[in-house]
Amino acid sequence: MLPLCFCAFVCFGVVLVLVGANQANLATALSLDLAESGLLASAVAIGIGAGVVVAGPLFDRYARRPLFVGSALLAAAALIGVDESMGYSRWMLHCAAAGFGIGLYDTLINAVVVQRYRERATRPMLVLHAGATLGAMLGAPLVGWIASDHHFAMSFVATGAAHVVIAAWALFVPLPAPPERVESSRATLGAGLLPLVLLSLIAFAYVGVESSVTVFAIPYGSDALGLPTTRAQLAISAFWLGLLVGRVGLLALPGELGARVLLASGAAAAVLVATNAAWPGAPLELALFATGAALGSVYPVMIALTGQRFPNARGTAAGLAAGAGALGGFAVPWWTGAFGDVAGVAPAFASLALWCAAIAAGAFALRVVR
Repeated sequence: MLPLCFCAFVCFGVVLVLVGANQANLATALSLDLAESGLLASAVAIGIGAGVVVAGPLFDRYARRPLFVGSALLAAAALIGVDESMGYSRWMLHCAAAGFGIGLYDTLINAVVVQRYRERATRPMLVLHAGATLGAMLGAPLVGWIASDHHFAMSFVATGAAHVVIAAWALFVPLPAPPERVESSRATLGAGLLPLVLLSLIAFAYVGVESSVTVFAIPYGSDALGLPTTRAQLAISAFWLGLLVGRVGLLALPGELGARVLLASGAAAAVLVATNAAWPGAPLELALFATGAALGSVYPVMIALTGQRFPNARGTAAGLAAGAGALGGFAVPWWTGAFGDVAGVAPAFASLALWCAAIAAGAFALRVVR
């Protein structure tokens, strides 16, 4: 099961960076400003949000294999259906549909891992989410390589073909059955409303930062720092490499990986983003690598804590928290892009430090209420 889930998350990670790595090409082809570019990335995020929320109750009640296969095929159809003649509205539709498909299997994977490993789920979760960072890290240069020989839309098609392979593989992999007793969504919320709200806040802020860095690294590097597009694409990979290093490195830490890890991660990332904005002398690749390393633990630890808190409705709880994250992935890039159109891309990029600080604040409050 774990090899399938790891490879699915690799594909998930590639989808996360497709819009950001293609930002320059999309902006040229469709005459987009920063806000419209951010909204295109937000379409992926809102699709993910819908997928993760819908998948939760389905996961808790129905057989997992057909859900897994169907979600991968939905993502494949949305990505393979892309072509170079599409207008902005169709790009929005395809991005949202691809996000919905990967959001479905995101929740399925998160919940099944927590179900199988229970209180020991944090470290397997870190390993699997390292697959997402690996996919995102490799996705940016892969996009550049494909665009150099073909139309940039081919990077979407290639990622869709990989999802067909994932769907075929899933046909032969057994997955755990749904739990015998499932709490309703209302009971799940009532059992621990405040912790769930705080975990959702952390997810909202984290995914918002992750999406915004990915989609605005190229305009920030090009317009504010004067870097060529190839270096800005490399900076996207450096950010995701940092996330990978942060997740894998956390496996070496002894003891419980809980809210204090989230607190330290958010605080460190806020300092790094603010410092880079005030003194942008460091290479962008190095600055984003360090930021990614600081944030690497946030999402998998948050998901593991959510599943552990609601053992009889893991899919529903994980879906709600991940849905809040996807909402952040929709809202924060949109707000950041709109702010960038007014104040400039450099102040907009610097504003991401506030969202990193929100991660730290949410984690501090989570420790207090626990």
